[in-house]
Amino acid sequence: MPVIKSAKKRMKQSAVKKSRNLSVRSKLKTMIKKELTFIKDGKLEEATKLLPQVYSTIDTACKKNIIHRNNAARKKSRLALALSAMGGKGEKVA
Repeated sequence: MPVIKSAKKRMKQSAVKKSRNLSVRSKLKTMIKKELTFIKDGKLEEATKLLPQVYSTIDTACKKNIIHRNNAARKKSRLALALSAMGGKGEKVA
């Protein structure tokens, strides 16, 4: 436990930031997992509809400095690549 007053304050601040970041990070992981599940199951229509929402969630996490901008770009790129790998035929992708 911190002894110095400023250290106590920083501990409180970090706890608040952690709780705020946790909800965004959780939503981010859920959305990406959902998108990848649709892609793996070959549900092209659902995956295409969900993609803008996933992009928005990734951008929000990037804007709030929860993930780095390069990490956000990489996630978006890989999702788009996985979706285009379906070939628009609704085939399952490994």
